[in-house]
Amino acid sequence: SQEQFNITTYDAMAVAIMTFEAFAGMWINAFIVSVICMSSVKRKTLNSNEKILLVVGCSRFWYLCISWVYSFLSVIYPHSLYVHPTLQLFVSTQSFFSYSSLWFSACLCVFYCIKIANFGNSFFIYLKVKIDRIVPWLLLGSVLFSLVIGIIAYETADQAHCNNRNSTGRGSFWKANIKMDKYFFPSFFIAGIGYAVSFMAVTFSALLLLFSLWKHKRNMQTNSMKDLSMDAHIKAMKCILSFFIMYSINFACLVLEMVYVTKKGSPVMFLILIFQYAFPGVHSLILIFGNPKLEKTLLRILP
Repeated sequence: SQEQFNITTYDAMAVAIMTFEAFAGMWINAFIVSVICMSSVKRKTLNSNEKILLVVGCSRFWYLCISWVYSFLSVIYPHSLYVHPTLQLFVSTQSFFSYSSLWFSACLCVFYCIKIANFGNSFFIYLKVKIDRIVPWLLLGSVLFSLVIGIIAYETADQAHCNNRNSTGRGSFWKANIKMDKYFFPSFFIAGIGYAVSFMAVTFSALLLLFSLWKHKRNMQTNSMKDLSMDAHIKAMKCILSFFIMYSINFACLVLEMVYVTKKGSPVMFLILIFQYAFPGVHSLILIFGNPKLEKTLLRILP
């Protein structure tokens, strides 16, 4: 029918765009991981900044990979997602890598803020001295929180699957999918709390770094010499502000996703998925151009 043809065309267009974004994002994040790994092999050590970039690249690579496979199967072979525990595993692993990526990125913003900002507060000075020891614990905490989200997502998907097992006969998958979506709202709520906390961390990091930059610039007005600290402030500020803007848009997408999650084929849902697939690649590209070593390596291999 004409309606079926339109749905098929829409799905094909969505898969094509998401495939391009996913593979581009995977290449960008694989580049970050490979450069850092080769650098660590040569120097036999990793600094805190490289540790965070490494886990950010790994989590985003696997998030894009799993998300693309899930989207591809949902269009090409949707029946396979209702075979236990395929759907549960996809939802769980996708949630784990999605939120670990966001929390790792928030850790990167906090690291930049503490490392570069200048304040006379004794607690802030203590954090600046101990930040290299704190970073592994921040990363471990991010992994544990993301693991909790993944477990909750698995249990929610499993409960939804069990409650809809009798309604997934031939021709009734879309109806079952609508029924299943309502079970995901509790996990959306719990994950939203964690997302809001990481968003607040990014916001406070941006504000503190901006205030530090303003304070430092005011103190250096009488100095005409080039100030390296000012350059470091500006580079970190660009990175954090770019992530803050993208984080804000992603937060809006999360809210809209909870509203339009049951509306298959909605243009709003299509735009949300487009941005969610573009976010890991675009922000990682910003991180590359904000890191002299990664930028130099990229410009060297592109020709």
